[in-house]
Amino acid sequence: MPLFVKIILAVGVALVLSLAATPLVKLFAVRIGAIDVPKDARRVHKNPIPRLGGLAIFIGFVLSVLFFVEITVQIRGVLIGSVIIVILGVIDDIISLRAYIKLIVQIIAALVAIYHGILIEIFSNPLVFSEAEFVFMGILSIPVTIVWIVGITNSVNLIDGLDGLAVGVSTISSIVMLVIALMVSDPNVALIMAALAGACIGFLPYNFNPAKIFMGDTGALLLGYVLATVSILGLFKFYAVVSFAAPFLVLAVPLFDTSFAFLRRLAKGKNPMSPDRGHFHHRLIDIGLSQKQAVVILYAVSGLLGLVAVVITTSSEMRALILVIAVLVAAAIVFFVFKGKRNKK
Repeated sequence: MPLFVKIILAVGVALVLSLAATPLVKLFAVRIGAIDVPKDARRVHKNPIPRLGGLAIFIGFVLSVLFFVEITVQIRGVLIGSVIIVILGVIDDIISLRAYIKLIVQIIAALVAIYHGILIEIFSNPLVFSEAEFVFMGILSIPVTIVWIVGITNSVNLIDGLDGLAVGVSTISSIVMLVIALMVSDPNVALIMAALAGACIGFLPYNFNPAKIFMGDTGALLLGYVLATVSILGLFKFYAVVSFAAPFLVLAVPLFDTSFAFLRRLAKGKNPMSPDRGHFHHRLIDIGLSQKQAVVILYAVSGLLGLVAVVITTSSEMRALILVIAVLVAAAIVFFVFKGKRNKK
């Protein structure tokens, strides 16, 4: 079967399964009391909404992968780690686990991926004028990989604050990684990303504003974990001088938002893990945008940076210039958000 046909089928099967499973998951969430009740200023919804929607994404994703993806040792590691993450997410959506327990389980899931050969061992040197073209991680490869996987897993979870935001950004990231994988002839990565994109698209009609169900930690942690592990398989192996930026550009929205949140909390003398109302999506809402407008802006940023990631991994010309332009555009949007918030005050 041609690869293009398999990709279409992987997207379609995951989409249909996720779309069909979501109403059933919603009923299950209501029955067991997995409900998100707005009880603080961080939440922008007004009424109780069921969680656990990530189970529908998981069903569509896993079954599509089993149907269409060659299950190598590394893919098996992604799937086993995903099961661990989903179990963690389901329990957390029901009884709300302590942060340190979630961190321990996430590290275990990262170690499962590492055990199956998913490891950041080498990437291109970001110092363009350095004589060393590559950076070899050596003994640091394991801790760096753990930090990457756990960091991205939590980053997607932290941006899950507006209807459709996290699942939409994850869809865009999946499609970008799919395109890059096709351009460099990596069919397995392309197919697993097709399955993830399809599962996200199938869930999106129920999650876009006004949301009928949230994906909860079950979905946010799953999406973050899969994107983190597959990015190691599909992006960190590019050795061109500027392509070190590809995984960071593909996942820039959750990465930058999380990094800024940590720095902001530390600067205020707070626990970096403590929740607040300072994320990009909160700031967009605070300057007067609607949920849909804020989500579309962040979709646009994610799509723009994803496009840049595609260009710099496949073209040898104008890479540095395109990267600079993308950073300037992102910086301009950030400036707009902060300036708008100050003016509103």
